[in-house]
Amino acid sequence: MGSTSMTEKELALIEKLKQNGQAHLFKGWEELKGKDAEKKMFAEQLVTLDGQYPGGLVGYIENSKKLLKFSKDGGNPFEGYTPMKPSGIMLTLGDKKFDEMEAAGMKVIKDTAFCLVAGGLGERLGYNGIKVELPYETVTETCYLDLYCKHILALQAQARKAGATDCVLPLAIMTSGDTHAKTVDLLKKNNNFGMAEGQVVIVKQEKVPSLANNDAAFVAQKDNAFSLQTKPHGHGDVHKLIHDAGLAKKWASEGRKYLMFFQDTNGLVFHAAPAAFGVSVTEEFEVNSITVPRKPGEAVGAICKLESKDKTLTCNVEYNQLDALMKAAGYAGDEADASGFSPYPGNLNILIFSIPEYAATLEKSNGMVPEFVNPKYKDAEKTIFKKPTRLECMMQDYPKLLDSKAKVGFISLERGVCFSAVKNNAVDARGKQAKTGFPESACSGEADAYKVCRKYLKLAGCDVAVEGKTAEYNMIKTDVGAKVVLQPSFACTLAELKAKIPKPSQVKLGQDTTVVLEGEDVVVERLEMEKGFLSVVACPGAKVTIDWKGDGPTMDFVPEGKFDDSKKEFSYPEDLAEKYRIRGYTTKYSGSEDELTKHTFVFDKPGTYKVSLN
Repeated sequence: MGSTSMTEKELALIEKLKQNGQAHLFKGWEELKGKDAEKKMFAEQLVTLDGQYPGGLVGYIENSKKLLKFSKDGGNPFEGYTPMKPSGIMLTLGDKKFDEMEAAGMKVIKDTAFCLVAGGLGERLGYNGIKVELPYETVTETCYLDLYCKHILALQAQARKAGATDCVLPLAIMTSGDTHAKTVDLLKKNNNFGMAEGQVVIVKQEKVPSLANNDAAFVAQKDNAFSLQTKPHGHGDVHKLIHDAGLAKKWASEGRKYLMFFQDTNGLVFHAAPAAFGVSVTEEFEVNSITVPRKPGEAVGAICKLESKDKTLTCNVEYNQLDALMKAAGYAGDEADASGFSPYPGNLNILIFSIPEYAATLEKSNGMVPEFVNPKYKDAEKTIFKKPTRLECMMQDYPKLLDSKAKVGFISLERGVCFSAVKNNAVDARGKQAKTGFPESACSGEADAYKVCRKYLKLAGCDVAVEGKTAEYNMIKTDVGAKVVLQPSFACTLAELKAKIPKPSQVKLGQDTTVVLEGEDVVVERLEMEKGFLSVVACPGAKVTIDWKGDGPTMDFVPEGKFDDSKKEFSYPEDLAEKYRIRGYTTKYSGSEDELTKHTFVFDKPGTYKVSLN
């Protein structure tokens, strides 16, 4: 090798790779002089990659060759399966069944754990940072990670009130090389957003080698022959990371029952969590997917029950595979049923697993879930790739590991209660809104944040319009109504909200109002505003009663940015922060600083207080 600094382990791995189709990586090494340091770094990278994949790099090569051949031959992973309607429960927020499931879920909250999949940056949004640091809404500027911690801590507080006095609900976060350091720093700067020491565990996802061709040849970096090109393996790695960290086994030994996986910028997810846990309990689901009604042909994966001669499984089927699967089984295709929706609900990648079975399954699979490869071919013979590919895996493919006896199902809720992704920049969001009605942008995500709170108030009996007025920001049609922020500590379930508002007929909010309520011992006796602003934030132990009737200056969205039709992009004031650019507005109080202070109440010490205006 021309290097005496390499270890026996490194030299042995290089020899194994040469014997498994990777000799091209080391061609000419013997003649290269003065490159020992570079060779050593390359060998160290190979050893690291070898240790991260079950079976090492040779195992990765073998799996790659099998899957590349399957792809080249036009293999169908669902061949022989017949699609059937999956088992599940369809709920509507506020109906009797929803209340029952929410109550059932709260009974097991003390035995739950959570996992946030947060490996993405905000580049697609037009934001140069990690997505979990973005504000969920601009009235309080609560970022997504803070919001999720608030929800978990609120559920934990409810579990403690119910008798589990020592309850601590763990949160695992999967990061990537792109997001790890910034996520750690965000938590450190904010004292873990109130989470206890050790309550948050971070697991970091690594990458796998890129593949140049059907022979699974690895690829060196274009500008550095002594560094392997790598790519993400997919969010299915979260299962292996949880397994390798011993978390599944630990949680099972602690008697925990359910684990919920959720994504980085869907702020509505925890509104569905208690009811979803309730469905998992009552239906005895080993895997439960939170879904939304899905229209035939809609570009979202579908939860399907599949039957073959040998196996029955319920899993996600990508939308571009479903229609062909239906036709191959003798059906007309992906068609609507009497409800007007597909019988196969839309997958959101919000998953709830029964922890005992999950831990046992990961032990058997070593944390791995089924992989696939998706090369883009340059030629009809499928021998040349347009660009290097890699093996991938998806978290929602975990059910494929289970046997036919496993109970796998879904809970379906209206989209505005459980799902509002924030992932598209302004230009792409306009196109998405025109095509699907859902822009999935920062401004639509914020609008949905306020709207779901208005809906909860309405269901509690309050006088507030759920639907707002339509305004345009970044040329995206946006619902603008009362800006209501009900922080999780104020109410994390509909039942709790109703208890906090004993006289709902005395809560009346006009569309030009902004209300922030935070604190587990805050009670609203009366709150009547046609327009104005009120913020009440109380620490644990601060018992606050609100009796408020009166208007005042408003908190308004101020449009920002102009669209340059020639460049097909938006331009903004140079000093406007990205978190506002991606929304197309800033939030501004119309009154004086003194007026804002008079309408902002912070109680940071335990005691009994009253907030009143008559």
